[in-house]
Amino acid sequence: MSNTVAQYNQVVEKCLQIFEKKTIDYGTSWRVLRLPSLTDQLYIKAKRIRQIQETGKQQIADDTQTEFIGIINYAVIALMQIDLIRQNENRLELSLEETLQLYKKHIEATRDLMLRKNHDYAEAWRDMRISSITDIILMKILRIKQIEENQGKTLASEGVEANYRDIINYAVFALILST
Repeated sequence: MSNTVAQYNQVVEKCLQIFEKKTIDYGTSWRVLRLPSLTDQLYIKAKRIRQIQETGKQQIADDTQTEFIGIINYAVIALMQIDLIRQNENRLELSLEETLQLYKKHIEATRDLMLRKNHDYAEAWRDMRISSITDIILMKILRIKQIEENQGKTLASEGVEANYRDIINYAVFALILST
């Protein structure tokens, strides 16, 4: 399990570095996005990964690893948005420090969830195909879309936050398996 933690930390550190550079370039322009827009961004990225996996062809340079990193960062952004909405925070522009603190907070909570699930599932993800991980990510995105259509109400299911966290963890697993 310690190898998993080290690999996980390595992947999320790379994602954080990219997120930080893009925040320096663009600021927190993502603050304007509503949660369904973030869900749609995740859907676009996961759908592209699946298309590449199925056809073996692509016409733009970004590879599937880059798209999995994008999935992680957009899912973290969604969690940050949920947090900021709960706090009634309406500022579009957040400081770099504040933004990175929020990012790290959600990555830590997501990693903690992974550790608990990883223990119970005995690292079953290590025997999965990356294409299956992509399918699970797509399924979780479709679940989020349905919950959004239901105005956040669920009868017997986890809410959107749990699904965003699972998406992050599965995308990290895909990146670990592809290296």
